[in-house]
Amino acid sequence: MTSSEYPGEYSVYAHSQGVQQPPYVAPVPPKQKKGLGAGAAIALALATSLVGGAAAGYTAGTVASSDNSQQTTIGAGDTENALEAPVKSQKEPAPEGSVEHVASAVLPAVVSIELTDGSRVLSEGSGSIITADGKVLTNHHVVAEAGTGRAQLAVTLNDGAKHPATFIASDVNTDVAVIQIEGVKDLPVIQFGDSDNLAVGQSVVAVGSPLGLSATVTTGIVSALNRPVRAAQGGGESSLMDGIQTDAAINPGNSGGPLVDMNGHLIGMNSVIASLSQSSGEGGSIGLGFAIPSNFARRVAEQLINEGEARQPMMGVQVDIRQVTDGALISAVQPGSPADQAGLKEGDVVVRINDRPIESSDALVAATRSFDFGETVHLQVRSAGSDETRTVDVTLSSE
Repeated sequence: MTSSEYPGEYSVYAHSQGVQQPPYVAPVPPKQKKGLGAGAAIALALATSLVGGAAAGYTAGTVASSDNSQQTTIGAGDTENALEAPVKSQKEPAPEGSVEHVASAVLPAVVSIELTDGSRVLSEGSGSIITADGKVLTNHHVVAEAGTGRAQLAVTLNDGAKHPATFIASDVNTDVAVIQIEGVKDLPVIQFGDSDNLAVGQSVVAVGSPLGLSATVTTGIVSALNRPVRAAQGGGESSLMDGIQTDAAINPGNSGGPLVDMNGHLIGMNSVIASLSQSSGEGGSIGLGFAIPSNFARRVAEQLINEGEARQPMMGVQVDIRQVTDGALISAVQPGSPADQAGLKEGDVVVRINDRPIESSDALVAATRSFDFGETVHLQVRSAGSDETRTVDVTLSSE
């Protein structure tokens, strides 16, 4: 599966045996004394600790150190039969910022989504509850068939309760959708974070239902930002996102689920995975997943709820999608558009928008959509037949 593909829908054994210890036999001293190298000394120390650990059960205790402080140590258990001893429990509340703490806070606001035609499952995905009365943020490609009236939606809450749901609206160009769970109230809702403040390398958690396995939690980092990713949506249409790249495991079924920071705030919606698979089937995670930034998804969701459709800021240019490197080639400028008013011409090549390099036409479109309506952006533009660049300020279309 290529980067144009996205998640949709997909032992352990142990034994023990008592071993009688052989009698101890003292080793014969070597004829010539030799020193141990560092590697051998480490191996010997490791072997000693393993042998010691196998000799008896151990429990944690404390001893006084030379400075009279308390230190944790390991001591032998005070029972002859570990099977008859009570189970030791040291369960403590998860510290804030831990994955366990994030999971416990986020899972109640994450749902599994199933799309059926009455006899079979058409697609499966995930979603985030964004209103207490049951509105859910998810991907267009998860629920698109419900929008045509040819399929039914069902949502499973984190507590296992299953409810019918209705389609509100979706946008194929951005792959954002909103649905409504029926017959619910006072649901827990996810909290939005600010995706504009993300940093490469920060820890994140992905939550969803990969391969139908609900309430699955995976961890990773923000691998990169501002990745222009185009995904086929069927019927010759495609979506384009200015994606957050993450190595958190995302698989078919994670689509529409949240990517959250270590405060449990939604900073992205998992939507696309890259795969090395060359077959027509869907592949699994190879550590290249992409999420729609939360600020963008939130804006589109509000439009879908309030207006039933989504609109994006625009310059008023057409770009040549065959130009895949070295900037975005402008193939046409709409008369009277912001681009026309700013002086952009057919044949100009945009190589930078604000401080962000533009390497392709998709990068320019994705970057433009990520700005606010009416915002002024600064373009570095190379004129046709010239290697020189000039600065052009464009005020994007307003709402």
